[in-house]
Amino acid sequence: SRALGEFAKRHPRVEVTVRYAHSDSQVRALAAGELDLAVVFEWEGSSGGEVLMHDPTVWVTSTLHRMHEDRPVPIALYSRNGWCRDFAIKSLQQRGLDYRVAYTSDTNGGLTLAVTSGLAIAPISRSNIPPDCRELTAADGFGDIDSSNVVLHRNPLATGEAIDGMENAIRDAFMLTRQVAPAA
Repeated sequence: SRALGEFAKRHPRVEVTVRYAHSDSQVRALAAGELDLAVVFEWEGSSGGEVLMHDPTVWVTSTLHRMHEDRPVPIALYSRNGWCRDFAIKSLQQRGLDYRVAYTSDTNGGLTLAVTSGLAIAPISRSNIPPDCRELTAADGFGDIDSSNVVLHRNPLATGEAIDGMENAIRDAFMLTRQVAPAA
């Protein structure tokens, strides 16, 4: 949102359309020429995009609830199958933790709601840990789920001052985020 606000100030006459979706659909839309820029999560190798930030997915719990101490531990997961869901389950299995899927959602907002309500712990990117929540670390018996990066992709056919401006605003916003982020 910081990037969008800065861009709007610098380019008030440019109409921006934002598409909020899963990373895989964003990459497909970019390849189809439907998007000029895409900011996505990637967890394996380099796709040729520009890495804006290392942002691993971690287990998150509410500071007001102690759901991570329950056995089986109640977890919230994305409804659809995908790498995040698979990696989350694998991380629990590797640590020998019994779990039950207590909540599913199609969105990160839904996972956040499950955590803040004390219904479950959830896999959330470190940069998106909500207020009154905390990361579950190795000291808690958990740890990082994956080693994700936030990556900027640009359609090679997309040109122009406005696109350059948005690309720079995104880059600047992530640079600021990295400067103010707490050390992991």
